[in-house]
Amino acid sequence: MSNTCIRVLADPVQIKDCKETIDRLDSRLSELTKIFSLSGNPARLKILFLLHKEGKMCPCDLSDILNISVGGVSQHLRKLKDGGLVIDKKVGQTIFYSIVEEKTQIIKPVLENLLSENQNIIAS
Repeated sequence: MSNTCIRVLADPVQIKDCKETIDRLDSRLSELTKIFSLSGNPARLKILFLLHKEGKMCPCDLSDILNISVGGVSQHLRKLKDGGLVIDKKVGQTIFYSIVEEKTQIIKPVLENLLSENQNIIAS
């Protein structure tokens, strides 16, 4: 079986329509790519899940939970913050991180599914 495409007849209307659609969605597709790239890292997905579950957390707590150094957690949080997925708020000497809901709507179903799976495991 060959992986070569041999097109007999192109549909110029379809091709033009699809090109225009991609052009219109280009900035949104770039934004989604960045979100998926950032959340595709196992440690960052765990951090996003915990922030979704708990609302806000500090790097020290995330470090204890994930068995990652505070410096490692801070690097992941910095990437998530630079990507616009989390924000931080300093309270006294502690910095708390939380999810930017508007930016993470696309992965919210995944986070909700994980919460649901966790509840099912606890109930078993």
